[in-house]
Amino acid sequence: MRRFTARICGVVACLMMLSVVFPNVAQAFSDEELRNIAEQLNDKSSTKQVAIIEEMAADGDPRVAPILKAMLEGDLYVRDSDEHVVIATKKGKVYTHIDIISGEEAGESSSKELDKIKVNNRLRGALRDALATLNLFSPDHAVRTAAVEQIMDARNPAMLPLLLRAIEREDDETLLARMNLARATMALAAGENAEERLAAIDVLASETTPQIRAVLSQFVASAEAEGIEPEVVTAAQDALDDVEGRLSNWQTLGDVYRGISLGSVLLLAAVGLAITFGVMGVINMAHGEMIMIGAYTTFVVQQILSSVLPSGSPWSLIIAVPAAFLVAGMIGVVIERCVIRFLYGRPLETLLATWGVSLVLQQATRTIFGATNQQVTAPDFMSGAIEFSTGLVLTYNRLWIILFSLIVVAGIACVLRYTAFGLQMRAVTQNRRMAGSVGIRTGYVDALTFGLGSGIAGIAGVALSQISNVSPNLGQTYIIDSFMVVVFGGVGNLWGTVLGAFSLGIVNKFLEPFAGAVLAKIFVLIALILFIQKRPKGLFALKGRAVEA
Repeated sequence: MRRFTARICGVVACLMMLSVVFPNVAQAFSDEELRNIAEQLNDKSSTKQVAIIEEMAADGDPRVAPILKAMLEGDLYVRDSDEHVVIATKKGKVYTHIDIISGEEAGESSSKELDKIKVNNRLRGALRDALATLNLFSPDHAVRTAAVEQIMDARNPAMLPLLLRAIEREDDETLLARMNLARATMALAAGENAEERLAAIDVLASETTPQIRAVLSQFVASAEAEGIEPEVVTAAQDALDDVEGRLSNWQTLGDVYRGISLGSVLLLAAVGLAITFGVMGVINMAHGEMIMIGAYTTFVVQQILSSVLPSGSPWSLIIAVPAAFLVAGMIGVVIERCVIRFLYGRPLETLLATWGVSLVLQQATRTIFGATNQQVTAPDFMSGAIEFSTGLVLTYNRLWIILFSLIVVAGIACVLRYTAFGLQMRAVTQNRRMAGSVGIRTGYVDALTFGLGSGIAGIAGVALSQISNVSPNLGQTYIIDSFMVVVFGGVGNLWGTVLGAFSLGIVNKFLEPFAGAVLAKIFVLIALILFIQKRPKGLFALKGRAVEA
């Protein structure tokens, strides 16, 4: 007797647990009622079909969802033999029938014995809305969340009864807040009096999302035609202004982030040029090709390691950084020893010579790798983004490039300040003749400096390969911007280059929404020309006897 009692208690406990996990398992329709109403889905009137769909979903019967889902997917048929609605799936040359009440197989037939219930776009929308309301009671949190978002988009007042029942049963605070927000959107659209609409506006005004802005904007636009009370329209307009103001602030924050992101790219592309141009006075038009070489080095490293490392492994990127620095740096030293060292003091001739070198490097790259773009796979940790409900998106690859550019600049600053080579480089920059007279090998410093600048450009190529395709023309995209950054910040000044890169990047991103990408660059170039007229040496001019002379 005790065992029997214990078993009964166990069964009761299990049923109570099921009632908590699946709060809406009660059947709203009897078997005969559900079959009769489902057979009306074959009506020729779309309006009546929509009404039937809403009626079926209104009570939350769990057996309704498979029927509506089958109809949405085109698997709901009327059987000719008995005019019953069945779910039919094709297996080979025959269709297997599934009874809509029991969910069990109910025979087979050919396609000639079935009439498909056709679905148009209007019915598809109604079916998706109905399935969303039924999913409000799913034990899966992700399914419930998706259902709430779909209901917010639909704003169909017919869903309100089920939404209210779901609100009573929901225990997740975040999802409950979204449900109340969805209820407010429905109340705003179909409220019976001004008090209900004002209460809904108060709830909506507390949110800062483009979705809520669209809801309020649509309501304000149609309020006059629908004869809405003036105080409600005024409250909705005030709420819309508040939401738009907050979204504008978030948009500004997004523009700043995108400007910093662009500035970090410009900084990586320009910092090597700032070193070579500032120390040596060489107008290096092949600097963009050093960036391109770094990007192709990343591609080659990834191809070599693809048989050993899985796709998306960070090790290929970690290996590519020093490899790109060494390859681009060695090519830079060769260019300096073979071409540049014969042209010191003649900047226009270095411009022509390095332009020729850039053409040679581009053609050599096309010969080796082909003219088509090459794809570099980004590591897994650089994929994805941080998304905010306000519409702000922070992509991981841009965040890592910002961090990487700051690390590179910090490393260069340490080399220039705390190493013997950095001391010699600064001495040559400030007064080349005096540096040579005290025993510094200026030619040796020039070669290593050019190699250092080229190696840093190669590192920039590694970063750029993660956000764009690798092609022989990759460097040409950034060469003009690099010179603009260097001239604006002050030739040869590292911190001026940093400030110049971020300044130009942010200004560009603030101008693009108003003028477009091309006109924004033109405006920035005109402003830079006017600025150089006032400060020819840039923001931070170098100091020294040779420079001042």
